[in-house]
Amino acid sequence: MCTAVYYILNNQEVRIKFTHPKACLPVKNRHGSIELLPWGRRMHQLGKLPLGGWARLDGIYGGHWDRWRPIPVKLVINQFMEKDIEECSHWFDVTPGKWIQGLVAHWEREMHLCGHHYPGDGGCST
Repeated sequence: MCTAVYYILNNQEVRIKFTHPKACLPVKNRHGSIELLPWGRRMHQLGKLPLGGWARLDGIYGGHWDRWRPIPVKLVINQFMEKDIEECSHWFDVTPGKWIQGLVAHWEREMHLCGHHYPGDGGCST
């Protein structure tokens, strides 16, 4: 699973881990502009949305996210980081013209963003 991302927004480089309490991800909206949205929910954060920053694709297709009115989005990032079985970090470039797929989940006034996780590949979708 992606545990950190690197992106450039407004000529500023950002490298942030999911564990950062104010982690946000850049999302391309329907008008083509980029907006930052909160990345998931952590144990210490109040709310009703699921804990974590990832949504398994089989869970999305299986309807597990339906109650949170998921909206598919494109995450505009340059790199993502994953950890291997030995907990070593590895950074991967996102191929130009490709993106990480995500979803925005809603519950009343609460909203957060999750990256999709494909079972079996150990990584985020591109």
